[in-house]
Amino acid sequence: MTQSLVIAPQWIGDAVMTEPLLRRLHARGERLTVGAVPWVAPVYRAMPQVQSVLEFPFQHGGLQFQARRRLARALQGRFDTAYVLPNSLKSALLPFLASIPRRVGYLGEARVGLLTHRLKNPKDKPPMVAFYSALSGEREGLEQDRPVLQPDPVAVAAAVRAQDLQAGAYLVFAPGAEYGPSKRWPERHYASLARALDLPVLLLGSGKDVPVAEQIVAASGGRCRNLAGRTSLAEAFALIAGARAMVSNDSGLMHVAAAFGVPQVALFGSSSPLHTPPLNDRARVVWLKDDPRYQPPLDCAPCFERECPLGHHRCLEDVQPERVAALLGS
Repeated sequence: MTQSLVIAPQWIGDAVMTEPLLRRLHARGERLTVGAVPWVAPVYRAMPQVQSVLEFPFQHGGLQFQARRRLARALQGRFDTAYVLPNSLKSALLPFLASIPRRVGYLGEARVGLLTHRLKNPKDKPPMVAFYSALSGEREGLEQDRPVLQPDPVAVAAAVRAQDLQAGAYLVFAPGAEYGPSKRWPERHYASLARALDLPVLLLGSGKDVPVAEQIVAASGGRCRNLAGRTSLAEAFALIAGARAMVSNDSGLMHVAAAFGVPQVALFGSSSPLHTPPLNDRARVVWLKDDPRYQPPLDCAPCFERECPLGHHRCLEDVQPERVAALLGS
């Protein structure tokens, strides 16, 4: 049996979108170990095809060559193949230093000599799931791949019970967006939506999302429970899996909800659902760019900027809470 090491991306949403690739590798008999940074590792623990998860001791930024070399020495002789999913030079270093015979990845960042099997980056970048799945070397059905995560029912029951709630009897809002303000639906809209709903609302996110969540709680008159920065990622996953539905920006937690099959409303502004959609038949996507009723048209979208370069943020400011509430009830 082929022993394979998968070098994971460092973003939660990207990690979710690698699941179909890992499913393909597992189906043809590869035994998978995923190397991931700690904040992404829980994603891979929700994939039954992954044999083990190796948490990397690396931080954001910097080559950290000595740390990679020490880990590489410990991994020598353990793997036949490595799949390098990020396009960075440093992500390809570990498999090279560990002398893994077959090293697969996309060309990028001057790492030609670090990879043995190199794919060219497509000029017109496909949806991210297909982009990652192509690393399998297979060509059939890439566009039909959909990520699937398996929630732990014991963890779900425990997380819901800890909030004194019942599964399916509460909603989750994920109001953050790691990329920047241009991907965030305004706090006042989240608050207005919470006031219009009958079910309890949990706010989930990282420590960076605490200020945004606090504003929503205050503006909603206490209709929301702020759990941003107060749960582990695994606990946040469990609470999403147990929710009646979720409302979110284009974010990593949006992709988690989609992979769990949770009903959701996904709000897009500066980014594009054509590139990173929630791949969930129960998802409702709101993107004013492709709404013919919205005037004047959003010729500026998608801009993919961290902040609105025009200063108006119409793409999300003009998405009304009433529209989202109607989609939640549909």
